Amino acid sequence: MRGITHSKARYYCQTIVGVLLGLWIGGCVQPTSPATDDKPRVVATSTIIADLTQEVGGDEIQLTGILKPGTDPHVYEPVPADSRILEEAELILYNGYNLEPGLIKLMKASGGKARQLPVGEVVKPLRLEKAKGEVVPDPHVWGNVENAIAMVNAIRDALIKLSPEDQEQFTQNASQLTQELQQLHSWTKQQIQTIPSDKRQLVTTHDAFQYYGDAYGIAIAGTLIGISTEEQPSAQTVQRLVESIKKIGVPAIFAETTINPALIKTVAQEAGVKLAPSQLYSDSIGAKGSDGDSYIKMIEANTRTIVEALGGKYTEFQLNK
Repeated sequence: MRGITHSKARYYCQTIVGVLLGLWIGGCVQPTSPATDDKPRVVATSTIIADLTQEVGGDEIQLTGILKPGTDPHVYEPVPADSRILEEAELILYNGYNLEPGLIKLMKASGGKARQLPVGEVVKPLRLEKAKGEVVPDPHVWGNVENAIAMVNAIRDALIKLSPEDQEQFTQNASQLTQELQQLHSWTKQQIQTIPSDKRQLVTTHDAFQYYGDAYGIAIAGTLIGISTEEQPSAQTVQRLVESIKKIGVPAIFAETTINPALIKTVAQEAGVKLAPSQLYSDSIGAKGSDGDSYIKMIEANTRTIVEALGGKYTEFQLNK
């Protein structure tokens, strides 16, 4: 090193070695884990349960929803990624009553140690008759908003058990959501009552609105298929529904967002009635930005669609804070 003394050269070399050693050690240190890694890992199957769980859990949980908006849980076929999600979960919240048979089967077979809670099964089910006289529980319990409140309470309790230190936040979130749901329940009942009494009859693609009908005073006059969308209607079933619609004289029938509307359109044409311009949200909330992208907005959108199509007087839902 020309122009540099031996002692300075040694100092420079020691400095460079020290810097390089520091960089090497620093490169071996693992980066700090994101905050979410420390949060309880919760998995929800259906979009409805995922939405309610997010409202209760807030920022205190790491939530993964398996089904995407618009996906039909009755016929969903799990993919390999679903297995990993279920195995890594600490709590799995699913609807139950066989709403999501593919995921329930996968969940039961998974090697994870997560607690598995069928949230919908906190509600005493209506029982419907399938083909060949088989009677099964109706899984569409959320149609009655009071049932959704019971589901919120079950979600709250499960989250508290999972993460006791967050009990206060979970309780507060659930209380706020319950107040909003109570208002929604009362509002929905009032809206349906504006429909002329002889027109309070609902014809839909599949049998997903029994709880809604029972709670809010509107009869389920007919469906193209039963409680599961796996069913395929026969030509005789279609013709019987057409004749039934003509007989009861409803002004409109309804398609659903998770089911191909082609056949129900044919029914409407043959029966000579209007197909409601907006589809009903049955087994899933809507895509982000739609008028049904949360549970509350889903019930509101459905109620508006039904009231307007059947001759009622719709008033916008307003929360009283």
